[in-house]
Amino acid sequence: MPGAGTTVAVAGSQAFDRRTSTSTTGSSFRRSMGDGRFAALAIFLPPALLLFTVFVVLPISEAAWYSGFNWNGFGKPTNWIGFDNYRFVFETRAFWLALRNNGLIILVSLSIQLPLALALALILAERFRGAVALRMLFFMPYVLAEIATGLIFSFVYDGDYGLLASIYRFFGAEAPHLLASPDTAMFAVLIVIVWKYFGFHMMLFIAALQGMDKNLVEAARIDGASRGQVLRHVVIPLLYPTIRLSVFFAIVGSLQLFDLVMPLTRGGPADSSNTMVSFLYNNGISRMRVGYGSAIGVILFVICVTFAFTYKRWFMRDE
Repeated sequence: MPGAGTTVAVAGSQAFDRRTSTSTTGSSFRRSMGDGRFAALAIFLPPALLLFTVFVVLPISEAAWYSGFNWNGFGKPTNWIGFDNYRFVFETRAFWLALRNNGLIILVSLSIQLPLALALALILAERFRGAVALRMLFFMPYVLAEIATGLIFSFVYDGDYGLLASIYRFFGAEAPHLLASPDTAMFAVLIVIVWKYFGFHMMLFIAALQGMDKNLVEAARIDGASRGQVLRHVVIPLLYPTIRLSVFFAIVGSLQLFDLVMPLTRGGPADSSNTMVSFLYNNGISRMRVGYGSAIGVILFVICVTFAFTYKRWFMRDE
């Protein structure tokens, strides 16, 4: 057994450790106060939390509550039906078509839109005459409002009087009505999506390329690496953070796509070009089925939040 002196020594050591820990904590707190971090936190955090609560937490909570009612939006909801609205959504063929279309948009965005943007960025990031004009030319579609873009392409695709009809007549053929056929409507929408948004991703990649350390590229070339090897082993790895960010924007934007679809097809014909948001509008809001529409909104919210947290957890851990 330890003696009394040992016990006193241990107790004194523990007391010293507690005083040291308390002193360290106090000094850390004072440093935080001194450099202004605590003051900044106290000033900016409450308004941010208030705005987030008012404009995100409360609306989502309210939508989840209304999704349990069969309600048209007038008066007080009283007809409680539980989870029936969710069951009706999952039993609707148009919902699965909209979900499939969102998946198709994501696939096209990742396999065509982003590679096209990266290829053009690699070309236009170099300094040559006309590079700035070409960048602006490719970025201009993104500047256009989605509604304006949809209206423009609704005339372009017009099989009687549009640009497509003129091209077909020039070759002596009859133009198809792309937006009027369930087989081609979504294909036509996808073309507009690629044209509209690839410029945004291109500018992200150009900014990343211009901020890249050129010494690494020069060192690789001095070591005898070919252009393809430099691109594969130096440039692309350095672009990984921007690529991950661009993929995130592309997927979230695809899940939320609405403005382009409405002026082009309104989700038709026969629900063939609906997205999740246009399906919500056509089957919930426009028909005054607030409970049903709230259920669709909650499902879309869960999909977006699940993707955002999963992507952040597994693919953007270093940022």
